[in-house]
Amino acid sequence: MEKEMKLQNLKGTKDFLPEEQIVRERLKRTLEDTFQRYGYMPLETPILCSFDLLASKYGGGAEILKEIYKLNDQGGRELGLRYDLTTPFAKVIGMNPYLSMPFKRYEIGKVFRDGPVKTGRMREFVQCDVDIAGVKSMIAEAELMSMVVSVFDELDLDIYISYNNRKLLHGILLGIGAKDEQINEVVLTLDKVEKIGQEGIEKELLEKGIDENIVDKLIRLINDENIFNFDYILKNYDNELANEGKKEIKELNEYLEALGIIEYTRFTPFLARGLDIYTGTVYEVFLSDNSISSSIAAGGRYDKIIGSFLNNGNEYPAVGLTFGLDVIYTAMTIRDRVKADSLIDLLIIPLGTEKESLKLAWELRKQGIKVDIDMSERKLNKSLNTANKRGIPYVIVLGQNEINTGKVTIKDMLRGESIDVDVTQIKDKIMY
Repeated sequence: MEKEMKLQNLKGTKDFLPEEQIVRERLKRTLEDTFQRYGYMPLETPILCSFDLLASKYGGGAEILKEIYKLNDQGGRELGLRYDLTTPFAKVIGMNPYLSMPFKRYEIGKVFRDGPVKTGRMREFVQCDVDIAGVKSMIAEAELMSMVVSVFDELDLDIYISYNNRKLLHGILLGIGAKDEQINEVVLTLDKVEKIGQEGIEKELLEKGIDENIVDKLIRLINDENIFNFDYILKNYDNELANEGKKEIKELNEYLEALGIIEYTRFTPFLARGLDIYTGTVYEVFLSDNSISSSIAAGGRYDKIIGSFLNNGNEYPAVGLTFGLDVIYTAMTIRDRVKADSLIDLLIIPLGTEKESLKLAWELRKQGIKVDIDMSERKLNKSLNTANKRGIPYVIVLGQNEINTGKVTIKDMLRGESIDVDVTQIKDKIMY
């Protein structure tokens, strides 16, 4: 006996019905318009990738490895579904070393992570990435951070940007005696401080074999309010890496002040952006009201990854920024700002005039009008009610009399008005 199939979505995936998808598409257009306004060009990369590429130490690192969806093709090759758009971007630069630099691109596409599911975080989700390769100056970070402000100002969402520098964090940790070979493990744990708290940090570091004396110093560091004051750091940490980090943050701050957006930012000395790829600036964007705890956009500088893929001895400085479309949509839903506008300009309701209605719709569509035809064969009142529910602004009821006279009545559903026009004038009346 054939087993009955239960229709359901896999955990961490979701269907977006038209009312939701219309808003999501509008979000995409807002992002794309902003990206293009800043000079970024579109790019598309494959969802299917070589597993070796995704699992490379130059990619997401050990933390992401366990979340990769892995599969094999019929030839026995190990493949994976991409978990972000940064690694594929680095691959593109590596495969096309003669691209003109700086190279600015954006890509919007689905990525997949077999990780925990919570509000605003799915296993299949859309990322919207902007990256620039070939710029060493902090002007690149400043431009991307100004883009963040532009996007969320347009979406009417209040945000702040937490930012830090990996060189500075590395230098601070070396300054309290942490061993260089253990820095990455310490950083990965410190990055969770807001999630697991001081006790969680202490427990995890000791489990990783970090010296108890160093752990004690780290806990004191976490509790030292001075560490959140960049001026204090400028005076109190003095080694090569810390100095490089201080110089870069100072330069970035000068750009942010010149742009007038430093008020949107918060220096966060323990922010590390869990992935191993970041070499300098890192930043995460959060809602000011904390209605969603996870970041809604994030990014940073990764100067070594592209050169590592090419392995030609050259360095390709790069900075990226990722917007989480799904989590931004969730944020707008929570704030009751989601309203789907109708994609249809005009609904034609045929009264025994199906052929003529189809022909009229054909002619109007050629004129650039978005037209739907009521094919339900319901009573007129029910069809008009449906048009109202769908938010369709204009309706024409096409009967034999309208065919004979060549004149129609356009019903303005929003104003509750009607106007009689010649068929040839329909566009002029509804596309003003």
